[in-house]
Amino acid sequence: MSQLKDKQFKTKGELFPFMKRMLGYCFKYPKIMYSFIACVLVVAAVEAIYPVVWKNLIDNAIMPILSGTAGADTKEILIKYFIIFLLLGFILAGGVFGFINFAGRIMENIMFDLRQKMFRKLQELSFSYYDKAATGWLISRISLDAVKVTELISWTMIELIWGIGMITFCVIVMFILHWKLALVVTISLPFLAFISIKIRMLILRFSREARKTNSEITASFNEHINGVEVNKSLGQEERVSEMFSELSEKMRLSSYKSAYYSAMYTPLVIFGGSVSAAFVIYYGGIMTLGIQPDISVGMLAAFFGFATSMFEPILDISRFYSQAQNSISAGERIFSLLETEPVIKDKDNASLFYNILGEIEFKNVSFSYVEGIDVLKNFNLKINAGESVALVGETGGGKSTIINLICRFYEPTNGNLLIDGIDYKEMTTQSLRQHLGIVLQTPHLFSGTIHENIKVGKPEAGDEEILQALITSGGEEMIDRIHEHAGEAGENLSLGEKQIISFARAVIKDPSIFIMDEATSSVDTLTEQKIQKGIEGLLKGRTSIIIAHRLSTIRNCDRIIVISNGSVIEQGNHFELMRAKGHYFNLYTRQLRKEREVRSRES
Repeated sequence: MSQLKDKQFKTKGELFPFMKRMLGYCFKYPKIMYSFIACVLVVAAVEAIYPVVWKNLIDNAIMPILSGTAGADTKEILIKYFIIFLLLGFILAGGVFGFINFAGRIMENIMFDLRQKMFRKLQELSFSYYDKAATGWLISRISLDAVKVTELISWTMIELIWGIGMITFCVIVMFILHWKLALVVTISLPFLAFISIKIRMLILRFSREARKTNSEITASFNEHINGVEVNKSLGQEERVSEMFSELSEKMRLSSYKSAYYSAMYTPLVIFGGSVSAAFVIYYGGIMTLGIQPDISVGMLAAFFGFATSMFEPILDISRFYSQAQNSISAGERIFSLLETEPVIKDKDNASLFYNILGEIEFKNVSFSYVEGIDVLKNFNLKINAGESVALVGETGGGKSTIINLICRFYEPTNGNLLIDGIDYKEMTTQSLRQHLGIVLQTPHLFSGTIHENIKVGKPEAGDEEILQALITSGGEEMIDRIHEHAGEAGENLSLGEKQIISFARAVIKDPSIFIMDEATSSVDTLTEQKIQKGIEGLLKGRTSIIIAHRLSTIRNCDRIIVISNGSVIEQGNHFELMRAKGHYFNLYTRQLRKEREVRSRES
C-alpha cells in the first residue's frame, strides 16, 4: 500500500489554477494550439451560419415559389444556395478534420512531456520516497492519470471551445438579425447552463461515491474470501455477510442516484431548449402573421433553428466542466509528483570524486527511517582502504542501513560519513556511485540480452570487457549464450544466472569499493562457490563490504564486525572472534549445527 495520500478536491476554486497549468503545457506548442482553436471556431461559425443560409433560401426562393411570385431566376437562386451549402459542408469537413488532427497531436505531445518529466523525476527521487510509494500507485500516475488529463486538455477541450464559440456566434448573429427574438432565445441560456452544471455535479458526486464504495467492496471481498477459514472458525460468517451487505446497499444507492440524474440530465436540457423554441414559435408567429409582418417566414425558421440547437453547446460546456472536475485529482497527483524534491541533493558547489582509495569512516552518525526511531545512534566505524569487511548480526540490527548510507541512498540524520577523509555531502552523488560496485540480494535484470544487461554497468564497455566481467563473476558457461534474451525481469534465466549477471554488471565498473548485501544468500551453494571463486582475485587490495547470510563464506575477511541494535558489539577476524566465544561464536556455531542437521536429514 502507498503511504502517499491522494489529495481530495472539494472546493470549486481548484479548477481555474488546474486549467491554467494544463494550458501552459498546451501552449508549449503554440502553432498546433492556435490551429486547433481556429479549426474548432471555424466549425462553430459554420454551424451558426447555417440558420441564416436557411433564412435566405426560404425568403428568396421557397416562399416566392409557394406564393406564385417566383421569377425566372429562381432556378439560378437554387443553384446558388446549392453551391453555398456544398461550400459550407466542405469548410465544415475541413474544420472537423483539422481539430481532430490537432487535438490528437496536442494529446500525444503533452502525454510525452508529462511522462518524460515523471519518469525523470522518479529517477531523481531519493530512496525514502519509494519507502512510502507503492509501485502500482506510481504506475497509475504515469499511465491512467496522464491519459485522463491529456484527454481533458485535447478532446474534451473541443467541446468547451466549440460550445463557447457556438453560443457566441449564434448570439451575435441573432442580435444582428432581430434583437427581440434574440432576447427570447438568450434569456433561457443562464437557466439551461445552471440546470446543466448543477445536475452534472450531482452525477459526479454520486459516481465518485459509487467508485469509492466499489473499492471498499473489492477490498472487503478479497479480505474475507482469503480469511474465510478464520471467519468459519470464529463463527463470524453472519457478521461479515451483514457488513458486506451494508457496503453493497451503499453502492446500490449511490449508483442508482448517479443513474437517475444521468437519465434526467439530457431530457431536462432538451426540454429547456424546446421551451425556448416554443416561445420563438409563439412570438415569431404573431410577428409573421400580421397584415404587415414584422419578420419573414425565413427569419422565423432561422430563430427556430437557433433555439433548438442552443442546448447542444450547453450540454458540451457542462460536460467539460464535469470532466474537468473529475480530472483535477489526477492532474494534482501528477503535479505533486513533479514538484516533489529529492531528499538527497548535491550542493551547488559540490566537487567530483575523481579517484577513490576506499577509506570509509562513520563519525557519530545517527539515522532514522521514521522520525523519532533511530536505527543508528552516534555510530562510529572506520574501514581502511583495501580492507575486506563483513557485517553480521541479527535481522534489523542496522547492517543494510550502513550499506545504504555508504551508497548515499540515504544520508545521515546527524554526524558525518567520510570517504577518503572527505564528507561525501561535499561531493556529487553521481561521482561517488561511479566508484561503487553494488550487488544486492535480489538481482534485477532489464529486458534485453545478457550482453546488454552487463553493459548497463559500463555503457562504453567493449565486447572483450563484457566477456571478461562475465568470466570473472563465474559465468564461463554463459559465454555462448551472451546474446540470449534475459526476458522481462530475467524470467528466462535461473536465479543463480541472474545473480552472476548482476555480479558481472558490478565487476565491469572496476569499482574502488565493492559492496555485497547478502548477494549470494538466495542462490545455491554451487553457484555461490562459482561466484566466490571468480571474484576472489577482484576483491584483493580493494575495499569490500559484505553482508552475508552464510557465515562460512566470510571466514577469510580481514575483519568481521558484529552489529546489534545499530552498534558495533564485536569485531576482529574469524579466528579472533571464535576464540572470544562471544556473540559471533554463538551465531556461527548455531548456523553450523543447523547445516549439519540438514545434511544428516538429506543423507
